[in-house]
Amino acid sequence: MTATVHTLPRKAEPSLAPMMSLVAEGMNSVNAVILDRMQSRIPLIPALAGHLIAGGGKRMRPMLTLASAALLGYGGARHFKLAAAVEFIHTATLLHDDVVDGSDLRRGKKTANIVFGNPATVLVGDFLFSRSFELMVEDGSIRVLRILSNASAVIAEGEVDQLTAQRQVETTEERYLAIISAKTAALFAAACRIAAVVAERPEADELALEAYGRYLGIAFQLTDDAIDYDSDAAEMGKDQGDDFRDGKMTLPVILAYARGSDEERAFWRDAIAGNRAGDADLAHAIALIRKHDAVLATRERARHYAQRAIDAIAAFPASEAKAAMIEAAEFAVARRF
Repeated sequence: MTATVHTLPRKAEPSLAPMMSLVAEGMNSVNAVILDRMQSRIPLIPALAGHLIAGGGKRMRPMLTLASAALLGYGGARHFKLAAAVEFIHTATLLHDDVVDGSDLRRGKKTANIVFGNPATVLVGDFLFSRSFELMVEDGSIRVLRILSNASAVIAEGEVDQLTAQRQVETTEERYLAIISAKTAALFAAACRIAAVVAERPEADELALEAYGRYLGIAFQLTDDAIDYDSDAAEMGKDQGDDFRDGKMTLPVILAYARGSDEERAFWRDAIAGNRAGDADLAHAIALIRKHDAVLATRERARHYAQRAIDAIAAFPASEAKAAMIEAAEFAVARRF
């Protein structure tokens, strides 16, 4: 099979519509599994889980499992439960994240921890993690279980690494990339790779899809971190400046700090330490980030990783699924929310 290298097109307004259309029927099956498995004899569990699961969101990760299966021509049904498992892992991490970060908004709604409290939110996150492992065990593949359980452990490591890097103004770009590779990209990679396992394809296809997912996940998180400084709350569905007030050293801040004057670096040291977190301080931070083109540079790095994602699936023959996955990479870096 001859590989064809695809360049990342720069057409206007890429979207997830091709992927959503591709997997629409399959997502009905996935959503049925999600709805069934989030139920419990304890009414608080489906109420809290449903608050987030039904609250919008792109369902990007389970869609990637289905799109990857379509790319491989898989015609079975095993991937529906596994895609649901992927979404449960993701939802559990979001619930836990919002508690750790003390977030107020997600997807334009009050976070579950604000509505239901921190203890319930953590415990329901644990419940969803448990449900995801039930679904993996039901599938019966040790290889799938290994891939998804490893991804879960790597995500947790990434979250802890991010926590220890919080308010550390000397955090390097290399460490930042390691953090987002773990906390975000690991699940993207696993979601794609398991499709090749259930389709019983060679390891080369597994690794190609894993690389696509990993690079897409990095591009996605880089864009998220740019959005925190160049979009407003209405666009993002969360409060602008959350990362700034939490003292998170995301790439826009790392670059602005590295490129700044002594006076600007002094501001960043105070701000990241939590001593300058008001609205005027946020406005000044955004001004410095713009002055040094830090958001632009972050988005350019995102485009680089999106291109690497596209190149990772270059060897697969042209198809509707491949075109949808290419546009998904383009969407990941062009979006503003």
